[in-house]
Amino acid sequence: MSAPLLRIPGPAATDLPPGVTLETVLADLADDQVSVPEDVEISELDPSELVEQVQRAQEHGIDLSVVVVDSNPYMDSQLRDLATAVGSEDGGTVLVLSPDWVGTFSDTVDRVTLEAAQDRTYTGDTVASTTNFVDSLLEPSPPWTFMTIVLILVVAAGGGLTYLAKRRRVDSEPDAGSGDAQVAPGDSGSSS
Repeated sequence: MSAPLLRIPGPAATDLPPGVTLETVLADLADDQVSVPEDVEISELDPSELVEQVQRAQEHGIDLSVVVVDSNPYMDSQLRDLATAVGSEDGGTVLVLSPDWVGTFSDTVDRVTLEAAQDRTYTGDTVASTTNFVDSLLEPSPPWTFMTIVLILVVAAGGGLTYLAKRRRVDSEPDAGSGDAQVAPGDSGSSS
């Protein structure tokens, strides 16, 4: 009988999609921040439309890179790994698209905003997905600071009103311990 093998959890190695090398992607991104494989047949994609979306994002201060992979990898996490590897080398925000899956990375956009934008990219159309992603990143976020301040003020006002109501009730009640118990007429004060 053999002893059980203990697995020590640790980070998994970065696994890029098959047929994709980081060096090739980085070289392709160098000129216009868009990497599309030469033999891509995704809806007869025109890379210039992706370049327009990258430029639109850059006009609003978002350093966006778009990487298109021609087929779905074995696991969707490989797209995120590729986005992370590109972002680690190049910086900024990286969107990696395969026909059905998406991977993202950003060193400037918070993860909640990034994932909300990523959720709008599952269209199957690379240009529409990129447009939706950029639109989501450019949408104004809710005024969280203002909403937090208003919530704190409402809670404080509620607490203050509760305090005043209790204080008023205590002030209007007669003192129970003063010994001046009032007896109703016809009641001798004894119980039978």
